[in-house]
Amino acid sequence: MNIINESPDKIRVRFAPSPTGYIHVGNARTALFNWLFARQKGGSFVLRVEDTDIERSTQEYERNLIQDLRWLGIDWDEGPDVGGPFGPYRQSERLELYHKYAKQLLEEGKAYYCFCSPEELEKERQAALSEGRMPVYSGKCRNIPPEEAERRRASGEPAAIRLKVPEEGLVEFDDLVRGRVEFDLKVIGDPIIVRSNGMPAYNYAVVIDDALMNITHVIRGEDHVSNTPRQILLYKAFGWKIPVFAHLSMVMGKDNTRLSKRHGATSLDQFRQEGVLAEALSNYLAFLGWSPPEGHEVLQLKELIKLFDLGRVSRSAAIFDYEKLYWLNRQHIKILQPEKKLELALPYLQQAGLIPANPSAEQLDWVKKAVEVLIEGVDKFSELPQKFTLIFDFGPEKLDQEAREIISTEKARKVLSVFIQKTLNLEEFNYEIFAQITGEIKKETGIKGKDLYHPIRVALTARASGLELDKFIPLVEEGSKLSFPRPILNCLQRLKKTASVLGL
Repeated sequence: MNIINESPDKIRVRFAPSPTGYIHVGNARTALFNWLFARQKGGSFVLRVEDTDIERSTQEYERNLIQDLRWLGIDWDEGPDVGGPFGPYRQSERLELYHKYAKQLLEEGKAYYCFCSPEELEKERQAALSEGRMPVYSGKCRNIPPEEAERRRASGEPAAIRLKVPEEGLVEFDDLVRGRVEFDLKVIGDPIIVRSNGMPAYNYAVVIDDALMNITHVIRGEDHVSNTPRQILLYKAFGWKIPVFAHLSMVMGKDNTRLSKRHGATSLDQFRQEGVLAEALSNYLAFLGWSPPEGHEVLQLKELIKLFDLGRVSRSAAIFDYEKLYWLNRQHIKILQPEKKLELALPYLQQAGLIPANPSAEQLDWVKKAVEVLIEGVDKFSELPQKFTLIFDFGPEKLDQEAREIISTEKARKVLSVFIQKTLNLEEFNYEIFAQITGEIKKETGIKGKDLYHPIRVALTARASGLELDKFIPLVEEGSKLSFPRPILNCLQRLKKTASVLGL
């Protein structure tokens, strides 16, 4: 049952995506701002699916958008999957309501049938443009007598329904973000509210839905500013209370063009697949057009709810800074528990073929240790397999220029020759043995510091830099005893291979 309450007891907001693709971060930011506002004010957050674009809307996209929003940490009090007192929450299930209220406007003389064909309308539009006039509908059908209009419809002639708009005056509203906004009625014309195929126009359906669902605040992107006067005219035609509007600035790339695929990942699904944490993404999205009090940067959703203030939202375009997002992601990764890091890392390592599909308890324990030491500096979990190549891949025959320079000096060759000689007959190796041998070499040769340790690092890792050896050696030694899909060479095996390649 749909009841319009002129004075709702609490704030009610909605997010109304179309299930025609994956959720773009701009839309996700809109959803988040609505959700934060509702949760802070003790109000209700409604999810409504605008699926009247029959050709492009799919159930799969609807499932994806619900999944993506829940992943981001957003929940809703009413929606297509949870129900509620103002349903249905899919526009495709509300067509009878749209027809009912369109009929009311027709009967009250506030709307009329328009029989103009698309070709006629386009010709009229082109004529207006060529004469330097706004391409506004001329209203040629608004004076057709209702009886004649009904007769023409009954004969099968296609007809849309248009709202009658006053020819002069202003439509004004106070926007919580943009301030006072005015539109001249001369540039609006009589908008179509129901198309000739019976489907409701966006500006009409959204008013019916928002009114019947008692939405008090409409928080959305600034690309909807031009829709607002048409919607206000509909509210007035029905005599309904007009909600408060807040139009958020667009999300742009660093080049000041609208954020798109050429800038990088743009959908929640892409960021999730890359291994960006939901906590980090919601943290960053909240900063797109809004700034928290000074000193607050790494924030969880509960903290964002407390701090969020719609009055601090900027009118300026929000620039999507990938580096800032990845910095925040690193900060959020740092505060994860080791078990959670392992859970999130495992799928990426398995997909890379480094870890088996069903790892043993010993393998999982080793992976957890490896993740802890290798994740430092990782922007997102998808980068972790590359970090693991330090352990799984060893190729002294493919040294880069920096590594070659390190082992090309006379001191380096001497250190490596002595170090490898001292390890030839060893049956086991660990960090304590490493420390003992390097201590002996220091005494015997007088070589110390980077001249001592850097050549050995190259010999063990085939790289000029990377993990500290006190962490690397235990990981390699323990990992070499486990049966991974790609075997790990232990330190003694690595030294023998390096000696063979370098002719030591």
